[in-house]
Formats: sequence, structure tokens, C-alpha cells
Amino acid sequence: MPVDPYILLLLGTVGLAALFPASGTAADVASGASTAAIAFLFFLYGARLSTREAMDGVKHWRLHGTVLICTFVAFPLLGLAARGLEPAFLTHDLYTGLLFLTLVPSTIQSSIAFTSIARGNVPAAICAGSFSSLAGIVVTPLLAALLLGGSGGGFSTDSLVKIVLQLLVPFLAGQLLRPWIGGFLTRHKRVLGLVDRGSILLVVYTAFSEGMVQGIWSQVSAVRLAGLLVVEALLLGVMLLLTWYGAKALRFDREDRIAIQFAGSKKSLASGLPMAGVLFGAHASLAVLPLMLFHQMQLMVCAVIARRRARDPEVSGRPGPGRPSGTGGGAGAGGTAEGAGRAGGPARAAGPRVSPVATAGRQGLASPRS
Repeated sequence: MPVDPYILLLLGTVGLAALFPASGTAADVASGASTAAIAFLFFLYGARLSTREAMDGVKHWRLHGTVLICTFVAFPLLGLAARGLEPAFLTHDLYTGLLFLTLVPSTIQSSIAFTSIARGNVPAAICAGSFSSLAGIVVTPLLAALLLGGSGGGFSTDSLVKIVLQLLVPFLAGQLLRPWIGGFLTRHKRVLGLVDRGSILLVVYTAFSEGMVQGIWSQVSAVRLAGLLVVEALLLGVMLLLTWYGAKALRFDREDRIAIQFAGSKKSLASGLPMAGVLFGAHASLAVLPLMLFHQMQLMVCAVIARRRARDPEVSGRPGPGRPSGTGGGAGAGGTAEGAGRAGGPARAAGPRVSPVATAGRQGLASPRS
């Protein structure tokens, strides 16, 4: 399977920071530019999310609650369980970064894109990713204060205010301006997609430049990095299995299970990087290394899973991605579409018919990158 060019760009950005790190005035300029870029990125998130879809998404509380539990409960518990690997397998700093990655919110774009490819419930993925990002603005710093303690993840009212100003305020501003700029964003979604990617690349360059200037990379050996990759592969595998079979045990239908798996098993680089900068300060570059590696891994693995889900026997012979999306069915909501049909009742009573591909296209979020 071909490698996503954006992954190569991320690796190239790390290499550029290693060879030509920003220092002095250049570092101050890069830091200010990256802060502004992330704020603009969350402004675009807010402007792209339909307020009507967000309000409709609140009705699927079982699905969103499941995603939030996976993101902010199951992930951190696995991170705490990995403490036994320190210091024999992971250094203290690498373990701190690993634990931090388990605390950050889920992705938005990649959850939508993979859910659409797999023919899942795209509107639910849109809302689940957005709700997770908004909840993470408060939950992630609180969890960092509780679990990281004196490990560099310092929490204070000032740090929470900084995160809110950088992430939540731009998001809400985008929501308020959506009626006037929504059409423009739809027409120029490809160009704005470059802004998304460029913003993350700039933040990565700034964080890794700071690490190079401070010489912290000399503290990480190739053997330790290999160990970290193994641990992260196990972490991702456990969460992919937990979200898929856990959602099945909760009797969600196929479309909702797909949304839960992709929204509940991934972590957002776009949200995690600025939060790490505020919480860890000068040590942010090493703290985000596990998150960066996990980010690349989740994109490659989930791309394979999404394509296989699209070829599942249970969707053979059905219409393609344009058929109606799920709405959080399961036993508590009246069962699946198939079960309702056999009972003679309405198959999908809640909500209008929405095309996953069309919905993702309207949001301008068709490629996995967050």
C-alpha cells in the first residue's frame, strides 16, 4: 500500500528541524506563527461543522458517550497500565509522552474520512470528533494534572485559559460566522485543506526545533524508539479491537460501530501539539514524540481497515456510500435497520437521509490528516 505523501511531509519536517532548527528570534517568530496557525485551524473546524448536524448529533448520546469513554477513560487506563514498562522498556520521558497521548482528544478529519470510506455513519463521526475535541480542551488538562503530576504536565488556571483561547474561542467564532462564510469554505475546500496540513507542519517544526536547540534528542536511543513503536502498536491494536467488539456488545449497528471504531481509537495531532506546548513548555518536543509516531501509525492502519470494511460481505449488494446513515441504533434505540425491517417497523426513523460522501464533502474534510 502506498505511503500517504503527508506522512512523508511530516517526516521531512522533522528532518528539517533536525538540520536547520529555529533559534533566537526565528524561534520566537515560528512559535507565534504556529500558535496563530492552530487557532485558525480550529476556526475552520468550527466554520465547517453544521450547527444543525451538531444539534442532531446530540440525540445520539449513546454513540457519543461510548466514543468519549474510549477516548478519555479506556485510553488513559491503558496508558497507566504501561507504567510497568518504565524504566526497563521506556525511559521516564518517553513514558510521560505515551501517557500524554492517551489523554488527548480524538481526531476530526480522519475519523470522517475513514468512516466514509468504510460506509459508516458519517454524520455521527463528524459530531463525535467535534465533541471529543471540545471536551478535550478541558478534560485533557485536568487528566494531565491528575495523572502526570510533577512529570512536566503542569496544570494551572493560566494553562487552561491559554488552551481555551487558542482552541475553543476560534472554534466558537467559526460557528458564529458559518452562515456568512460556509459557502466560501465549501467552494475553496481544497485550498483550505492545504492550510490544515500546513498548520500542523508548522507546529511540528517549531516543537522539534526547540528540542534540537535544547539537545534533548540525545537522550533517546534507537532501541528505546523501537520499544516505543512496539508499545504503541499494541495500544492501537487493543483500542481497535475494543471499539469494534465493544460497540458490537453494546448492540450498535454496523454503521455506528464503524464511526465508534474510527473516532474512538485515534488521537489528534492538531489538538495534542498546542496542548503539549502549554502543559510541558520547554519539554514539549519530547512529550509529543509518542503522539507523532502514534499519529502516523493510526493513519496507515486505519486506512487499511477502512478499505476492508467497505468490502465487508454484509454490505455486498447494498447501495454505495449514498445510502442513509445510521443514527445510533442498538437495542436501546429500537435495534438495527435490518431488525426493524423484519419486525415490520420503520428501518431508520430518526433523522433525514444523509449521504456520507456528500456530508464529508460539504465539510471539506475528505482526507485523513488530523
